[in-house]
Amino acid sequence: MHPLRERRFLVLLALGFSAGVPLPLVAGQVLRQWFTESGLSLTDIGLTALIGLAYSLKFLWAPALDAVAPPLLARLGRRRGWLLLIQPLLILAILATGFSNPAAAPLTTAALAAFVAFLSASQDIVVDAHRIEILEEKEQGYGLACYVWGYRLALLASGGGTLWLVGALGWGGAYAYAAALMLVGVAATLASREGPARPAPVLSWGGRLSTSVVQPFADFMRRPYWLAILLFIALFKLGEALAGVMTTPFYRSLGFSREEVAAVGTVFGLFATLGGALAGGWVVARLGTARALILTGLGQMLSNLMYVALAGAGHSLPMLWLQVGIENFTDGLADAAFVTYLSGLTSRAFTATQYALLSSLAAVPLRTLGAFSGTLAQSLGWPGFFLMTTAAALPAMAIMLFLLWRLPPAEPARRVESPAEPLA
Repeated sequence: MHPLRERRFLVLLALGFSAGVPLPLVAGQVLRQWFTESGLSLTDIGLTALIGLAYSLKFLWAPALDAVAPPLLARLGRRRGWLLLIQPLLILAILATGFSNPAAAPLTTAALAAFVAFLSASQDIVVDAHRIEILEEKEQGYGLACYVWGYRLALLASGGGTLWLVGALGWGGAYAYAAALMLVGVAATLASREGPARPAPVLSWGGRLSTSVVQPFADFMRRPYWLAILLFIALFKLGEALAGVMTTPFYRSLGFSREEVAAVGTVFGLFATLGGALAGGWVVARLGTARALILTGLGQMLSNLMYVALAGAGHSLPMLWLQVGIENFTDGLADAAFVTYLSGLTSRAFTATQYALLSSLAAVPLRTLGAFSGTLAQSLGWPGFFLMTTAAALPAMAIMLFLLWRLPPAEPARRVESPAEPLA
């Protein structure tokens, strides 16, 4: 049977779509566009980066979702039961966020968005477990590919689609449209079948946390230069993280409309990122991980200078297309080399858990240091701010050169599937 006619893969495509819907609404361009149009300060907009912390910290409550049976719906199975509890709550939380008023009560909107992010991260935990349990080992790669493509389609439908509909429906109506997209996930959960639970020792919440976090991290700390490796992972996306949080208010200050931002920044930007990731895979294969990491890291750093060029050009659509294309394509290139490098760092005994921890660490600067980007932009002005984001990549580049000299990666690096969510 063709895989696309197999129910399980269609379910994973739909669940990937459901997982991707909330991200732009609460931790991405849609919420920041709304806050910008509501007249909030750059400092306040920068603080929205903290809303996405749930995506980086979800490993803290993952053991609980794995161990505790879902209340009221346990008869449907552990995975389906939790999903059918979380998904309706997500729909209601997205609706509530859309009908709040950030101009009058920004903290209320931010709190609702943070609740959506928590529920969304919880949904990710359950979907990942469900995906692993309903597929055989040889099917995992294709199943993850279906999930990723569903996720990417959701970023278009929820990100660009919501922004386009604001003019006709208002923010409340546009968020209601996004909430309705979550029904795809509800339908997929109802159509799915509970997989056989993988045999595992019965552990307390503390025991599971030790197995999934403490032991893999302790194993990682036994290797040479482990602290330098962690610093590099945390800082590699710092310049991109600082710039990315301020992209929406920057475009708004230059006079670009909501529809222009949706078409160029969201839709074209996503395709440019995917193109860069595909090209990055080719670069890694041709040059090796070390040289590819240097080349793509340099490109990622220098691409932030395109923001400076756009600031000088002002409201120029051709320059916007050029800036978005170059910045997103180079980010995709760098992601491919970076993910390959992360994959090669994992120990065979803790491959999945160490990779999850390292990739979560890579997103921490966006969720924490990115919160200060508004204050920096306000004090430095746009050209100075984006020059600073370019310079912010230099410490990571220096650490990277040291590590590649002292600990050159093995070629070819062991392959671990890239995460469905963007690293930053």
